[in-house]
Amino acid sequence: MTLDAGRIGIAGQALGIAQAAFDCAIDYAGKRIAFNAPILKMQIIQQKLADMALRIESARLLTYKAAALKDAGKPFGKLAAMAKLSASETATFCGHQSIQILGGMGYVSDMPAERHYRDARITEIYEGTSEIQRLVIAGSLIKEYQCL
Repeated sequence: MTLDAGRIGIAGQALGIAQAAFDCAIDYAGKRIAFNAPILKMQIIQQKLADMALRIESARLLTYKAAALKDAGKPFGKLAAMAKLSASETATFCGHQSIQILGGMGYVSDMPAERHYRDARITEIYEGTSEIQRLVIAGSLIKEYQCL
């Protein structure tokens, strides 16, 4: 149960990292001019931002649901693992996409994008790796559906 509660906290941390990476990317895309227009007007950049926003919101809702179940005193282990898995993988995805949008500037230590990516990666490791989260989720599903 302690690990489950910790997973909700890690999900929150990962969401903050994902949001920061998204904010960095959208800000840069609005200011960076290429071909006489902000790169924000390019469809490929818009698609990357849309994917980032979708994943962030999905992970946020899972995290809120896990926290609400915990606060209500209901079983929350499966949702905590789902939230942690979704949020940590979202943070890594958003960190990577942010670097892609920033191009060469994404790799410069003066820009926060490379730090967001590094910070995101650790959220996939502590309080149980992504692989462990998948095993926790699967174990819960097996019990829930009485498969074994």
